[in-house]
Amino acid sequence: MSGGPGEFDLIARYLAPLASAVPGAFGLQDDAAIIHTPAGCDLVITTDAMIESVHFLKADGGQSVARKLLRVNLSDLAAKGAVPLGYQLVLGMPAPLDEGWLADFAAGLAQDQAAFSFPLYGGDTVRSPGGITLAVTAFGSVPEGSMLRRSAAQAGDDLYVTGSIGDAALGLEAKLNHRLFPSASRMMFDSRLHLPSPRLAFGQGLRGIAHAVLDVSDGLVQDAGHIAETAGVQVVIEAGAVPLSLAARGALAEDPALRSVVLTGGDDYELLFTAPPAAADAVAVLARSQTLAVTRIGRVQAGQGVVVLDSDGRPLALEKAGFQHFGGSVE
Repeated sequence: MSGGPGEFDLIARYLAPLASAVPGAFGLQDDAAIIHTPAGCDLVITTDAMIESVHFLKADGGQSVARKLLRVNLSDLAAKGAVPLGYQLVLGMPAPLDEGWLADFAAGLAQDQAAFSFPLYGGDTVRSPGGITLAVTAFGSVPEGSMLRRSAAQAGDDLYVTGSIGDAALGLEAKLNHRLFPSASRMMFDSRLHLPSPRLAFGQGLRGIAHAVLDVSDGLVQDAGHIAETAGVQVVIEAGAVPLSLAARGALAEDPALRSVVLTGGDDYELLFTAPPAAADAVAVLARSQTLAVTRIGRVQAGQGVVVLDSDGRPLALEKAGFQHFGGSVE
């Protein structure tokens, strides 16, 4: 990287300031860090990566990419009912180093670190032979034995989802497939694609209420399938009950074929969870306390896999269930 900062200059200039608030990071001058877990709590660990041309384009801008990188990891912590503690970052950049992009990236990290009390505890910086490669390992805490899992769904449970589904997928349609939407709708879809909202407080409130929880990252249908597979049950989704934004409803009114995109597109980062019918009031109270829309969209029953029903109760045929890196689906 002749003419630009070396690895240690890069760390000192852009990353060390992000770790200055936590003594256990040692100013990023050691090979490891210390994270203190609150007494009586378990440590929750999750890792997510974002790769240029797979999860983002460099033209999206460093600040936008950084904020999404943190938020997708925070969403995983939300699905565990965890309180964020901090993160480690792997940053792979191609040569020559684009310092402008990197400065924007560090600014985005700083913005959401402050918003979510989520400091940097170290990681690694490397030269990437191709595009930009990013990975975060996130740490959180939950009271001992209370971490939410995806595998505890029970036959008879109701199926719920937070927020709305499909906006990010429609944003990707506009971005990659040049789908035309009204300008206000496109702006909203783009915001949902690039700046998800991790449902941290709601996830923490689900401890003791929900049976199974995960965040919707690879598509509603596919992620419901993870619940079904790990719990050995069948998940039934009522397509007409899936909550849509006004913009998404308008898009589907113009082109009903977009329904498959909405149900399978991914990048929503909403919480999908199951809970017994007796917990319906508790779910409603929690939703009101967080001023968050929460919708019952189906049920759990004996069987296997996922069934999506139309408004007449007939199974819908979908071309794919969601995004897979190696399964032939295309993001």
